[in-house]
Amino acid sequence: MKKSSWLDNIPEGRLISLDVYRGLVMLLLIAEVTGIYELMVSPSLKGTALYAIGLQFHHHPWHGLRLWDLGQGLFMFISGIALTFSYNKRWSQGASQKKCFWQAVQRALLLFLIGWALYLIYPPEGATSWSFLLDILPMLAVGSLVAFLILKWPACWQLAFSGGLLIITELLYRLWPVSGFDQPFVQGHNFGAYLDLKLWGSSSPEGWVTFNMIPATAYIIWGVIAGNIIRSQIPSARKLRVFILAGLAGIVAGLAFDPITPVIKKISTSSFMLLSGGFCLLFLALSYFIVDISKRRRWALVPVAIGMNPLFIFVFARSGGADWFMNVVRPFSWAILGWAGSGAAETGTALGCLVLMCGLCLALFKNRIFLKI
Repeated sequence: MKKSSWLDNIPEGRLISLDVYRGLVMLLLIAEVTGIYELMVSPSLKGTALYAIGLQFHHHPWHGLRLWDLGQGLFMFISGIALTFSYNKRWSQGASQKKCFWQAVQRALLLFLIGWALYLIYPPEGATSWSFLLDILPMLAVGSLVAFLILKWPACWQLAFSGGLLIITELLYRLWPVSGFDQPFVQGHNFGAYLDLKLWGSSSPEGWVTFNMIPATAYIIWGVIAGNIIRSQIPSARKLRVFILAGLAGIVAGLAFDPITPVIKKISTSSFMLLSGGFCLLFLALSYFIVDISKRRRWALVPVAIGMNPLFIFVFARSGGADWFMNVVRPFSWAILGWAGSGAAETGTALGCLVLMCGLCLALFKNRIFLKI
């Protein structure tokens, strides 16, 4: 008799490496809500290796790149891959283009509304009425709908379209003529800040701009192209080479352009998009090699469970669920670790909350309960 495995809960033909990739990214994203990254940059830790690692989980103030600057792009890139598999499966089952279009519109509206609702239910400190537009779900809504419209285009035209988005962004920032907002790469004095000021009456004090929705759509399109490569009949080793070479090319191009167009996440400059897109591809190559080519999957249960329920755990964590878990764990962490100080006790609280959220995803996975839109 065949021994049962957690892999039995995964539908036949599903790309497990994608779930692992998405699950690891989501794990990093939901960990932020526990406050663990803030604890890592406590003033008392300044000068330590832990503090240096903690900085990587905070956005770069302006010109530069940290690991945390990749999070949104990684998730949007992964969504593009999933988009390719999802709609091609529907078309193979006889769904019409018109029906799929309206499903894409409904999905985009739901993502947009969920993003807005999260800010109403649990607004971050200092958030304005339009701050939700800077977050991942509204950007994913807009980008996914645009990507659907070109889903059947040849890859070369999809790539050209994504490049066009970056060129348009570059030109708008460089050529915007309004005095005071004609400094393309100066925080608060660029085209993106001007647009927000005119649309919403204010701009982000940290330099974020809602126009990022336009260049960020390229992540999803690149994911669509990568998804079609995975779906193709070419050998796996060749697919892997394509991902590695394209990823390295993106990184080299982004770094090469940095002296001309600075790498700035907060306004999604073309150099930043190329650099971060390269990392998206390299991380895909790593996941694809380990999970789908080498078949090393024993360790992957937790990221798969999270990766198959990304929307659920994101909404749960961001709508107060993480705080509820923190309140459950905190008395125990203080009872056990309080003797070591508040830092140790709160670290225990954050890690305990993260474990409970992982456990929740595992329970849903084992019972085959998945939130999909």
